[in-house]
Parts: sequence; structure tokens; C-alpha cells
Amino acid sequence: MSIQTITFGCRLNAYESEVVKSEAAKSGLTDAIIVNTCAVTAEAVRQAKQAVRKARRDHPGAKIIVTGCAAQTQARDFGDMEEVDLVLGNNDKLKAESYRPIAFGVSLNDKVQVNDIMSVTETAGHLIDGLDGRARAFVQVQNGCDHRCTFCIIPFGRGPSRSVPMGVVVEQIRRLTGNGYREIVLTGVDITSYGGDLPGAPTLGKLTQAILKHVPDLPRLRISSIDSIEADPALYEAVTDTRLMPHLHLSLQSGDDMILKRMKRRHLRADALGIVEKLRALRPDMVFGADIIAGFPTETDAMFENTLNFVTEADLTYLHVFPFSPREGTPAARMPQVVRKTARDRAALLRAAGNARFQKLCESRVGLTESVLVEHNGLGRTEQFIPVALETGTPGEIVKARIVATTPNGLTARTERQAA
Repeated sequence: MSIQTITFGCRLNAYESEVVKSEAAKSGLTDAIIVNTCAVTAEAVRQAKQAVRKARRDHPGAKIIVTGCAAQTQARDFGDMEEVDLVLGNNDKLKAESYRPIAFGVSLNDKVQVNDIMSVTETAGHLIDGLDGRARAFVQVQNGCDHRCTFCIIPFGRGPSRSVPMGVVVEQIRRLTGNGYREIVLTGVDITSYGGDLPGAPTLGKLTQAILKHVPDLPRLRISSIDSIEADPALYEAVTDTRLMPHLHLSLQSGDDMILKRMKRRHLRADALGIVEKLRALRPDMVFGADIIAGFPTETDAMFENTLNFVTEADLTYLHVFPFSPREGTPAARMPQVVRKTARDRAALLRAAGNARFQKLCESRVGLTESVLVEHNGLGRTEQFIPVALETGTPGEIVKARIVATTPNGLTARTERQAA
């Protein structure tokens, strides 16, 4: 066994796991399992610990290293697990030298090697050739977050907001495109804050425009998630370029003004709805997803209804719904809590509403010819990120396909060469 990674959480973690694997290999490390954790919910932390125990049972002789956001925020909890050989912080996990002691059997005074993430001021633009087994590649443009939403532990796992210089990002995308990747996804923790720490303070919109201009061979560029209140004028301009995919995921969290204020979000309901309408006016085929927390402390039935109604008003088709999970050390954990069952029930209603909007979107595509990026096992994605079942297609290629039917999970299609 060489080096295996087990990844939890966001797209940024998926990207970083590739960097981790590469850097650990450079150190000389072998026969190791690296668990890259997430701290968004208590359940994510529980699953990571469960994965550590299973890894030790399945590979008793392997070195087990835990890193990621949960390792950063709950370092000692993982350090106290007898199955764990080393705990690395979020910054050190990306450096080959962090793995050298365990690679060469050097004894450490403490197996917990986690620094003060708040002291980190730069993010390196790690160049990778792509992600194993994926048709699209993720490119990290930003890390960390300067905001302090009352429910969120992530700033303490990721540190302050810091950006990768534009030239480095463009060069990596040029390289990935040259290696055959047809779709690139820009990712980060709070990517709409991009550039504030760089000379000249470029924005996410300016970065997007630079990529589209300087990498003309890239067919598809996708933005992973945005905080809509931070969207800049250049981003609105970029949306009109058809190589930027018509799918944006909003960091919404709630559709009720009082809950948004208690979350310390910087937008109100009308702001989010107005931005959706503005973007759709610029790009009529634009579809939206959103992160939503169900059962936030003090949420009443009426407040929840405002959020549920927002799904229909904004026509949100891809929902990531989380029943509220109190994270120790956050203000929301000290607020009056909603009964857990109520939070779960509300989450189920939101998911059902989102699924209904998604099915409506799918039905609207039947009979149309779509541009589909082929992934694997006969699956692909349209420009609007709808999953498509295909009978033919080589992973990584973009095909024209006629949509013939809907499924519970997306669409089925027939490629033009099949139809011929």
C-alpha cells in the first residue's frame, strides 16, 4: 500500500487531498492513510472518527494521519485516539516537510502538530495535474474566511481569508486545460472575498474575466459557491460569457430576515432574491442552488415558512440542507435551541421542495439538445449541472446529446452519433 486519502466535506478538501497525497509522497512517506476531515457539523466529525477506526482495523500496519478542519479545531480529540499516529493542521498538511518525521520514523514529542491557523497570511497556488478519476478539475483560488457567522466554526479551521495570485491561477488552469481537462471549477472557502489581500485588490469577477480571456481553449468554467452580497460588477459582466457555466450555488443559509440577522449574515431576504433576479436577467438559463440550515436556534414555524417559500420564489433547484448542528465555541451554540426532531422535519420539507424544483427543471429540458461533459460509468453533466445518463461517451469529452426522458436523479439522453 502506498498513500491513501479519505476525504470529507467540501470541494476544496477534495482539491487539497490531491495536494496532500503529492506532498506526502515527496516526503518519502509510504504505507499511510491520510484522513482529511470536515468540521461543518458534529456528524461530519463523528464520521471522520469512524473512518479512522475502520482504517486501523483494515490496515493495522499503516500510519494513520488526521488533518483537515476538524483536526484543526479539535486537534486533541483526534490526538487522544490510539488509532492515530499524527495530527496535522490545515496549513501544515500541504507541506512535504510536515510528513518527513513520520516517514523516517523520527519520534515526536507530541503527535499533535497543529499550528495557530490565524497566523497564516498566504495561500500557495499548488499546481496539480488534475484529480484522479474526475472529468473536471478543481482549482483553489482562495482559503479562509474573515466573517464570523454565529453558527460557523470554519474560520477557526481555515484561518483568515487569503488569495492565490491571479497569474498563478491562470497558469494552473492553462496547464490543466493542456492536460485535457474540459471543465475547471474555481473553489475556496469564501471565494467571493477573493483578492482583497492581494496588490491592487482584484475581485472574483476580474479573476473570472482573466481566465476566460487568457485561457481561450478552456470550454467550461464553473464557480463552486458564492456569497451573493459580495458579487462584484465584473462578475455580473462575466456571467454573460457562455463559457461560464449557468449554475451558481448561493451561500444563503436562511430565507428569513430575523434568522439571517441572528446568523450575522450580511444579506437580507430581498438582497438574495434581487441578486437571483439580476443574474437571471443577464443569463436566462442560469439555475441556482443554495446552502440552507434548518432549525437554526429561535427559528419559529413562521420563520421557517419564509425560508421554504424562498425556495419556490427563487426557483432553487439544488439544495444542500443541514439540520442545525451546534458547534462548541460558536455563539449559536449558546442560543435557545430548536428541538432536534423539528429541525430534521424542517430539513426534510426543504429537501422535498428543492427536489420538486429540480424535477421541474429536468422536465423543461426534455427534447432539447444539451452540451454534456462525460464523467464516468455512463454519466455526465449538462452546463446547468444536471446529471445525465448516456449510453456512450469517453470520460472527459464534451458531447451533444438529445434529452429523451427524466429520472428521479436527472436525465437520460442520446448522443448525436447514437441518433445517427
